[in-house]
Amino acid sequence: MRQYRPAKKRIAVSVGESVRIVRELQGLSQNQLSKLTGIPQATLSAIENDRVSLGVERAKVLARALKCHPAVLVFPGWEFTETSAA
Repeated sequence: MRQYRPAKKRIAVSVGESVRIVRELQGLSQNQLSKLTGIPQATLSAIENDRVSLGVERAKVLARALKCHPAVLVFPGWEFTETSAA
């Protein structure tokens, strides 16, 4: 039987900050990400500054463009661990 430990908060990062961090790690500007996703640059800026909610559909589109799982953007700073007992 598997035993699970609940996720625990590691660092305080907002959703907008996680989008910015991943975007910058990919070496993309907001304009470049806008062209890849079809999301206006102004909206990307508002998301990164936590003025606009990311939302599920935008998270999927951004995750695809940023080559990451949507949870990386939606649940920043959380550590998901799984342990199993023999």
